[in-house]
Amino acid sequence: MNYQAASTRYNKMQYNRCGRSGLKLSAISLGLWHNFGSEDVFSNARDILLHAFDNGITHFDLANNYGPVPGSAEETFGKVLKQDMAAYRDELVVSTKAGYYMWEGPYGEWGSKKYLVSSLNQSLKRMGLDYVDIFYHHRPDPDTPLEETMAALDLIVRQGKALYVGLSNYSAEDTQKAESILRELGTPCLIHQPRYNMFDRWVEDGLLEVLDKRGIGGIPFSPLAQGLLTDRYLKEIPSDSRMAKAHFLKESALTEVKRNAIVALNEMASKRNQSLAQMAIAWLLSNKTVTSVLVGASSTKQLDNNLAALDNLSFTDVELKTINEICEPVLKA
Repeated sequence: MNYQAASTRYNKMQYNRCGRSGLKLSAISLGLWHNFGSEDVFSNARDILLHAFDNGITHFDLANNYGPVPGSAEETFGKVLKQDMAAYRDELVVSTKAGYYMWEGPYGEWGSKKYLVSSLNQSLKRMGLDYVDIFYHHRPDPDTPLEETMAALDLIVRQGKALYVGLSNYSAEDTQKAESILRELGTPCLIHQPRYNMFDRWVEDGLLEVLDKRGIGGIPFSPLAQGLLTDRYLKEIPSDSRMAKAHFLKESALTEVKRNAIVALNEMASKRNQSLAQMAIAWLLSNKTVTSVLVGASSTKQLDNNLAALDNLSFTDVELKTINEICEPVLKA
């Protein structure tokens, strides 16, 4: 159990500046949404985390409700951090979030100062940390004034419990408002984490422009459309897949239009000597506003496949146009 990080860990990873801040993030970040909870195998979670760091991934993304059960992903990360990675804490960027339901009563979700401060205190305890590097508000709160939510993020930074703050799932309009409030308070918005992939491009309708103009980094989640943008669904639905288990991905999501697009994209990826997953990740990183892409992994093998996207990040104008043409029927459906 005496872990020593690989001496070559920084040799191949690319590090991108996050917006107009001084912070750089690994081009690929590891998300702990699934496969790191108390219901998963701890040894596998540990192997993935250490393998990620050995390959230059320095950013580990969590949230208070990640598991299952909620909170347990932070506990798993905290355990691995304590027993294996404590000596490397200053080489890590650890992020967590709050916004979704965590506990009973009126203070257990959304965006009040009461909830955000309490939730981060709980997260720090679960991970055994004095501070996180990035703390996000996980989703907009329709009832709490934006000024209160942003003031809570500012307070958390001033308390030394987070170095930077970010937003997730905010619209272009709300991001602009939130960024203005934070800037006036003296705590800039570092980063925005939206859902973004070839099949889901809502961020292109204003949000990416806001991020670029305001100097905010972008870190998309669900880059593979929950597995659709891989070679898993080319012919049939694998019995061990998310779709077969109806786990956040329904069989109805695989329409004929999408399957046709997946087949065409897979053929294009093959011509680029990439897997479809690698091309989907590279496509996101080709956007100047994207700082890092957030991937999940159920094994070190799957993580290696994602990391190999870095071997070919360039696209010709013709390739980008072709991708758009292939995806257009999906986007219009």
